[in-house]
Amino acid sequence: MLRTSTRLAAALSVVALALAPAQAGYAQAARKPAAVKAPVGALAPAASPEALGFDSARLARLDAYMANVVNSGRVAGMTTMLARHGKVVSFKTYGKKNLTAGTPMTEDTIFRIYSMTKPITGVAMMILFEEGKWRLDDPVTRFVPEFKTLKVMTGTDGNGVPILEDMKRPPTMREIMSHTAGFGYGLQDEHPVDKMYREKRVLGSNGLKDMIDKTATIPLVFQPGTSWRYSSSVDIQGYIVEKITGQTLGQFMQDRIFRPLKMNDTAFYVAAPKADRLAAVYAFNRDLGKIQEADKIFDNPLPTYLQPPTMESGGGGLVSTTMDYARFCQMLLNGGVLDGARILSPASVELLGTNVIPKNVLVNSNGTSGARFNEAVGFGLDFMVVNDPRAAGTLEGKGTISWGGAAGTWFWVDPTNDLFFVGMIQRLGGTGGDDLGTMARTLTYQALLHPEK
Repeated sequence: MLRTSTRLAAALSVVALALAPAQAGYAQAARKPAAVKAPVGALAPAASPEALGFDSARLARLDAYMANVVNSGRVAGMTTMLARHGKVVSFKTYGKKNLTAGTPMTEDTIFRIYSMTKPITGVAMMILFEEGKWRLDDPVTRFVPEFKTLKVMTGTDGNGVPILEDMKRPPTMREIMSHTAGFGYGLQDEHPVDKMYREKRVLGSNGLKDMIDKTATIPLVFQPGTSWRYSSSVDIQGYIVEKITGQTLGQFMQDRIFRPLKMNDTAFYVAAPKADRLAAVYAFNRDLGKIQEADKIFDNPLPTYLQPPTMESGGGGLVSTTMDYARFCQMLLNGGVLDGARILSPASVELLGTNVIPKNVLVNSNGTSGARFNEAVGFGLDFMVVNDPRAAGTLEGKGTISWGGAAGTWFWVDPTNDLFFVGMIQRLGGTGGDDLGTMARTLTYQALLHPEK
């Protein structure tokens, strides 16, 4: 994405790196260069890239770069979609969705989006926020009393035994939506808390209540609100959605997000009639010097995604298609509505993309500290936020929000320029070269010669 956020993405581990102008207040304040309002209808092809301010010859650099990533064997296949003012500028497919079968990548290929689930869970939470079901500064223990006795790990003694202290206060809802609550994750195991997450198989729990019960036995990494650390807190949000609504997370998302937005292929597993559309997922084999089909993720067996999971993970459990996720992005760009389906108000969309990280809070991941948020890059409610793109070293617009997934999927939504981009690949652990999200941003915006259009 940008030099600063590339460092952040590395620090965040496993994820690469969404918001928008609408019909009202936020749109007008955020998007000054663009004279055209985003329509509230469905995505349609643009008459030409030039009609939306792009130079076709320059935009071809983006296509050539992504094609080379596939042709060089770094990934098996890819899809990319770029849209502006509600029109599709480019929708490309490259390579294969399964190398063994030789099946080509298609526009309707289904991908494991992993942590790109998180922004959708954030929207689910905001639906309930708008209904008055919770407030940002509510203690999480209002909904998860199991966390009332959480301890905080301050170090280890000479024998490696954790040194614990009491919480000074419970984490707030704002903090679990911005990874400042202090929870671990278990994606890596450098920190003792993350080792506990792995040993207790928190991410492999038998349902969200089981996940909560396990998490309640593991100390926090730091006192709530004092640091930033990528965490399991979005899975905790999924449990809170279930606790408030009495529905499963999947049922709530289907009723309130997927069905209204016509995201017909987004779910926590792939139904049998669609199984042949699921792309294979790959990892780099150092011994072979090439990618091969993966069978593990974070030292756990790779789920097939062909049957309902034991736990519907709000932090990383969904599958989706490029077009489905594009409809989610366009809803945000429209200020919470698409095709007449109102998901959120414009003000709530604005809140999702507003930085909530206090000054001087450190980015902390797996026991290391990275860049500080708040100067150029911040974090909102389940979205990363670009506060000052030029200071951050990127060409995108102010207020851009984004995130990515463990298999290399990425997206961003730029309210200033009224555009979004969705990129889908299936390779665990990165692409073995330049970050695709960073390169896609550079190659997209160098082609946007007339943002006033």
